[in-house]
Amino acid sequence: MTARLLAALVVIVVVCIGGASWYLSSSLPQPSGTIVIEGLKAPVSIARDRDGVPLIAAADDDDAAFGLGFAHAQDRLFQMELQRRLGAGRLAEIFGPAALPIDRQMRVLGLYRTAEAEFARLPAPVRHLLTAYAAGVNAFLAHRRGALPPEFLLLRFRPEKWRPADSLVWGKLMDVELGGNFRGELVRARLARSMAPADLDFLYPGYPSNGPTILAQLAPFYRRLPLARLSHALPGLVGPIYASNNWVVDGAHSQSGKPLLANDPHLGFGAPGVWYLARLKTPEHDMAGATVAGVPFVIIGHNRHIAWGFTTATADIEDLFIEKLDPGDPHRYLTPNGSAPFAQRQETIDVRGAAPISFTVRDSRHGPVLSDILPSAPVDKGYALALETTFLTGDDASAAALWGIDRAHDWAGFSAALKDFVGPPQNIVYGDAAGNIGFIVAGRIPIRRAGDGWMPMPGWTGAYDWQGYIPFDRLPQAENPPSGRFVSANDKIEPDTYPYFISRDYDLPNRAERIEALLDRTKLQSPATSAAIQADTLSLMAARLVPLMTRIKPKTALAREAVRRLQQWNFHMDADKVEPLLFTAWLREFSRSIFFGRLGKAAADYWDLKPQVIEAILTRNPDWCVPPGDPNESCATRLAGALDTALAELEQRYGGDMASWKWGRAHIAEFPNPVFDRIPILRDWLRVAISTSGGYDTIDRGPSTIRDPTQPFAQRFGAGLRIITDLADPAGSRMMVVPGQSGNPLSGHFRDLLRRWHDFAWLVPGRAKREATLTLEPAR
Repeated sequence: MTARLLAALVVIVVVCIGGASWYLSSSLPQPSGTIVIEGLKAPVSIARDRDGVPLIAAADDDDAAFGLGFAHAQDRLFQMELQRRLGAGRLAEIFGPAALPIDRQMRVLGLYRTAEAEFARLPAPVRHLLTAYAAGVNAFLAHRRGALPPEFLLLRFRPEKWRPADSLVWGKLMDVELGGNFRGELVRARLARSMAPADLDFLYPGYPSNGPTILAQLAPFYRRLPLARLSHALPGLVGPIYASNNWVVDGAHSQSGKPLLANDPHLGFGAPGVWYLARLKTPEHDMAGATVAGVPFVIIGHNRHIAWGFTTATADIEDLFIEKLDPGDPHRYLTPNGSAPFAQRQETIDVRGAAPISFTVRDSRHGPVLSDILPSAPVDKGYALALETTFLTGDDASAAALWGIDRAHDWAGFSAALKDFVGPPQNIVYGDAAGNIGFIVAGRIPIRRAGDGWMPMPGWTGAYDWQGYIPFDRLPQAENPPSGRFVSANDKIEPDTYPYFISRDYDLPNRAERIEALLDRTKLQSPATSAAIQADTLSLMAARLVPLMTRIKPKTALAREAVRRLQQWNFHMDADKVEPLLFTAWLREFSRSIFFGRLGKAAADYWDLKPQVIEAILTRNPDWCVPPGDPNESCATRLAGALDTALAELEQRYGGDMASWKWGRAHIAEFPNPVFDRIPILRDWLRVAISTSGGYDTIDRGPSTIRDPTQPFAQRFGAGLRIITDLADPAGSRMMVVPGQSGNPLSGHFRDLLRRWHDFAWLVPGRAKREATLTLEPAR
């Protein structure tokens, strides 16, 4: 009897597991066959290749957008849902109270409200395209069969219909992520409250010449603002995060005799990733490249005539203004023309498992009052912080710009389309089949009456107000230079003689310098040489710092072995080498010791590897190595102590054999999922991660999360897309995304590209054989 019961129980368990598996597998997209759908003018085919990359063929642009919306929803529905909820400040509806800080920020910024207002102002062809795309997403929702993707089942909710504003809000999220330099203003204002102007000057190379005077005037105001609470309330997505590379060479410098363009934009990693490869073909257009699920444009890629690539320009497009409240009425604030009321609106956030949260959002003449992000915004100290940006004005036509560049045939058409581009400002390289190359910093960049937006400034005087934007024809741009190439890597683009201010937040010039040097080595470039450049791991930072750091005389055998290895190192941040881990761990500990020793708790938001500052300390400013009250310390003793501490930590993490401390053991690229990573068993089962080469300043960029005490060397953002296009054969363009085309963990395309991305392998969607075709037939 017991045996029969056990057998029956096993059968029941197997049947339940089988039934659950069958039901979950029904969430996978239908790859072939025919579906009759209303809203189409003519048949649309979605033909996927072996890697899940679709070729969408249609009779016109709107039907192609319909097909792309359908395909995106098939493969990335939950990502799309999460993305629009993030932009609309509606995450707490599905995640509960934990998501309230993010939702409050998004409601205060008003990203979704702005996206809704922009749609009505777009040109008719762009509105039609966005509407057709939304119809394609909704057609999938109406005609799908079986289960929703697993995240919907785990969170127990269903997606709403897609709207055009859901697509436009993605651009706003990119503005926040790539243009979020207002967080830097908060950090600097916090530091300015307690440190000497000379120290701030040192911490930020390129500090403005009038900085000390400004700080003396503003420090009292900064002390009255809730800077620490506001900084801590901001979610991690507030940027900037940048590490992208692009370059283009003309036909005189390529093997094919036509321009060659390469691009690898870097954003935060995730599973699924940001980018989705697709090709769209109509009788008039044939375009391919990187799309974003939720958006009906090819963001980076090529058409039959041209190719283009982006890196963020790090332009300062956000300023914080200190608004002085009217002493007689805290609901009003002071302006150059007297007292004025805040524009106010009520926001209500529905919270899963809790009561709704209602709060008031205020807008000054500069923009939203950021301190309203805080659950209990203090209004009794007489001041508030407002944010002015280029992308919350309601007249952003960046969607029209993307529509235009997708369809441009030449430089004139391409640059004309970019007149509508607001942001985030981008360094854009261009090449065309006629042999021309071009470069432009595209986007709306403010002109300030005074100052450069580096610190929060008084808003009541009008002295620091914006006076418009840099005219389009005065933005940095050029065509067919004598050098035969353009290169950008988030570095400073404009010369010192340029008449307008763009930014002070540029990245180190190391990657750009290295790209230029590698281009110089090979007279005629090819897709293979460009791929090799993208994979380069030489760290100029290490080449400069290691000789300075290894001048010490270590006292222990372990430290002497570490110094010996570093002195013999070739400065390549390769996964199979020990030296990258030794260097990064040592520099991490030394920078922590110096900055926290000098600044105390104020260093928490500033601390990073900071190679420029560390090099200055070790060469010109050794007094930073001497802590107050301890004159016996020096840079040599601090370096030795930091090395011993770093080695002890590495020994604890990776064992006593230094030869086994490979960079790849610590430097792991992590691709988190916003739902599965919250569930212990699923987190381990569905983990997407791989060891990688690269470092803080290498072309194959792989910066470490050094503030993370548990995974200080993990890589959490990088080149989620790589693309190389030879204009002699645009259809042969090489591309790669990571970790895969699908967002469904049950799909074979969820992480099938991870190893190939790691190995710098390539997909060629324009040449790939189609393995399954789904036809969408219009209802008659």
